[in-house]
Amino acid sequence: MHNVGAKGFLKPCLLLLLRERPDHGYDLVVRLAPLGLGEEESASVYRALREMEREGLVRSKWQPSTAGPLRRTYELTAAGLADLASWAHCLEQTRGELDYFLYRYAVLVATRGATAEAASALPRAGQAE
Repeated sequence: MHNVGAKGFLKPCLLLLLRERPDHGYDLVVRLAPLGLGEEESASVYRALREMEREGLVRSKWQPSTAGPLRRTYELTAAGLADLASWAHCLEQTRGELDYFLYRYAVLVATRGATAEAASALPRAGQAE
């Protein structure tokens, strides 16, 4: 099976999760699973969080834990909120392009005899049908 862009999807997923609530790195790893990133290694998540902190998208602080040593809690900054909105906009555009691709593929499969010319005559993404 193809894995289309899962690695590049980590950053917007972390921004989304931190928009929902500040959290610890390990808990973010767990919360990534429903977004299709359950296989993500914790080291990748922590690297991404450190990079996002250097970029000013998140900030962290050490907090006491009832279960042991201090834990670093990450939260979204104003710049991170703006970056999340930008990601959402880009993903909406990408969804339109993916929907159009899948539509064209479905037409080809349904007709089984469609030629490339017939497929190219279909309306483009974003155009009225």
